[in-house]
This record gives sequence, C-alpha cells and structure tokens, in this order.
Amino acid sequence: MTQRDLSWQRNDPSFDHILDELEWRGYIHVSTDINELRKRMSEGPISYYCGFDPTAPSLHLGHLVQLLLLRRLQLAGHNPFGLVGGSTGLIGDPRPTAERTLNSRETVAEWVQGLRNQIEGYLDFAGDNPAQMVNNLDWTAELSALDFLRDLGKFFRVGTMLKKDAVAARLNSDAGISYTEFSYQVLQAFDFLELNRRYGVELQTGGSDQWGNLVGGVELIRRSEGKTVHAMGSPLITNSDGTKFGKSEGNAIWINAELTSPYAFYQFWLNTDDRDVIERLKVFTFLSRAEIEALEVQVAEAPFKREAQKTLAKHVTELVHGAEATAAVIAASEALFGKGDLAALEGDVLAQAVAELPNVEVALGATIADVLVDTGAETSVSSARRAIKQGGVAVNKLPVTEADRAVTEADVLAGGVVVIRRGKKTLVGAFVK
Repeated sequence: MTQRDLSWQRNDPSFDHILDELEWRGYIHVSTDINELRKRMSEGPISYYCGFDPTAPSLHLGHLVQLLLLRRLQLAGHNPFGLVGGSTGLIGDPRPTAERTLNSRETVAEWVQGLRNQIEGYLDFAGDNPAQMVNNLDWTAELSALDFLRDLGKFFRVGTMLKKDAVAARLNSDAGISYTEFSYQVLQAFDFLELNRRYGVELQTGGSDQWGNLVGGVELIRRSEGKTVHAMGSPLITNSDGTKFGKSEGNAIWINAELTSPYAFYQFWLNTDDRDVIERLKVFTFLSRAEIEALEVQVAEAPFKREAQKTLAKHVTELVHGAEATAAVIAASEALFGKGDLAALEGDVLAQAVAELPNVEVALGATIADVLVDTGAETSVSSARRAIKQGGVAVNKLPVTEADRAVTEADVLAGGVVVIRRGKKTLVGAFVK
C-alpha cells in the first residue's frame, strides 16, 4: 500500500457542515436530494464510495477530484470505500464516440493493482473511520447470465437505459453500441446494491458525466430493497476557455510519475490561467477559505506575481508526488528560468525539465547552431551562427560567441543534457547520446 502522510490535511472549520464546504469548493454539481443527504449525514457517519475503472494503467486529474472528495468526507467522520472495477474494467463505460477496445484479463488485473495502490495513498486506513478497498470482480465473477437477467435485468427499463447520454450518442452514430457496453450501467448499479447489502453504503460519488449510472444504482436499491440511498455528482472540470481540464493535445495529466513527470505535473499547474486558478485552489488543495480568498485578492491586484499559481502548483505537486520531489522540481524550474545553478540539480529532475523544452538528441561534436535549428529556435544555420556571434546564445547559462561552437563533453550536465538559451526567453535542450 502506497500511503502518504495525511496528518496535515484538514477540512475548513469555518463551515458548519461538510456539505457547505463541498458546495463552496465546487464539488457538488448534481445530487439526488441534497437536503435529505444533509439530514442523514447530521444523524451520524455515512458509508460512501466511488468507483474507478482500470481502463488505463494510472488515474489522472479527473480522478483526483474524486479522491480528494473521498478524503474530505473521511475527514468529516464518514466511512469511505474505494472501489476498483475489476469486472467493469473488462467492459468499459460507453464512450460517446466509439466502442472501446477490450483489454486482456491479465492487463486489467495488472491495472487493478496499480489503481488500488494509487487510491490507497489518499485515504486513511486507521482511526475511528478507516477506509476500505473493494473490487467488484469479487461479486460479479460468479454471477451467471441467468442470474444477471433474472435478479438484475428485471429492474431496468430499456427506454430509460436508451436515454443515457453516451448510449443515445452511440445509437445515433455509425458505430452503434454493443450489448456488452450497453450492459455496463447494470453492472455499475449492481456495485451500489452489493455495497449497500454488504456494508450499508448509502452514498455514491462520481463525475457528473456518470450521473446516469449513479442514479441507476439509486433506483436499483429503491426497487429491489425498498431503501433510499443517495448519489452526488461533481462537475467536470473545464478551463475558462472551454477546453477539457487535464488534457493537453489529447494527453491526460496522469498522477503516475512515470507517465507524467513531477516536473511536467508542476508546470501544468504553474501555467494555470488567472481566470481558473482560484477554482483550482478550492478543489485541489486543503487551503482554507480565508487563505484562498487572500490569494484571490493577489490575483486581482498583482497578477504578474502569480502567487496563486505558485501556491497551487506547490500544494498539488506535494499532494501527489511528495515534498521532496516538489522541492526538486521547483529548484529545476528556478534554475532553468531564474538564477539557480543547473549543475546543482539531480540528473533525473533535470532530464524531466529538459524533456518539457523543445529538444533533440545529439552526439558530441554537433554544433550549437544545428541544435538551435533542429529545435526550432532558429530558422536556418546561418541565422543561428549570426545569433551566436552577436552574443545572443548561452550554453548552460554561459554565453558563447564562436559561430561553429560544438557540444563538448564538458557541456553535458547530469542527466546527459545540455541547456541552450536563445535570447532572453527561448530555452531548448539537447540530450547527448
């Protein structure tokens, strides 16, 4: 189990009820009956869960919203269950565009363990309300087709199932939808039913794009058990320009350091738009309302200082990758763009940083002019040579003036990289073979 130090995490005591804080932070977009949920939570601890399907080897920033929601509710005294979809991951939630490619059972099992390790790091498994982990393969592996149809299928109406957004989109497309993916919503609803029967779970959380599936579980429990349970959907986080949050040219920002380096992760948050940064602080940090409102004033009065972005990047990177890794990437960022010493950086961190710059792979003896052209910092070798002779180029922060200057062994920093600056702001890198 990958467990972090969670002792520093606190809910804001200025709120009278955890739901008040969740609403202020922007976690609640839709719910079955928020007033009834508030009443139930005021009566005593509630057991709740969120499910995570292993359709990739890592969780990403969209999942981090739910991990932090699970943690905030646990800090308020409620009982969290983290569910990894060992069975639903074999099928996959229908996408609006096309059928998913089914992964092998071996791949899904490997990803189940990886996601489980990630989820466990955000929850506390000790104390008065310890978290529990479950795998829905435990109750679906032995479920026969006849049992599925008789005991579950009879509670679902096809007309309602067809109205689900993803299903409707697929039915109106050339791709259509298979019965396999169409049945996904039944299996997810079954998770809620089983958790209610086994552990008394009364609340499911998830993204608002999962709302149809969340409500399916609520309705299944009402029809089969005659009980009232609850669902709560968080808004999908989008940037102020309308782009989907956590995506960059189609690539997710993963919380696995091997898929998104801590340096790239930190830079992602550091580059948050002024229009988005306060909402991100509310969702992704444990800063209090007073602290966030103070940063909001700074954004309005001195946006050029980017204090809110620096605070956001530091806190979220520490949350995901730890204080030591965060200190290292901050040092790398300052060394590249400020007055820090490049030679003092650890090799892996410096390599992460250079990987985020325009870069090329070169051999010793390659000219600096060629590197500038190959990375797009100059349009031609002649213009690159002219820039070097005019003093507009530096290698590892040291000015060079020889037009035919080559990359030498002495230039190679830890991590096997060379950092080249063109002008005041353009940085490029070379990985030396």
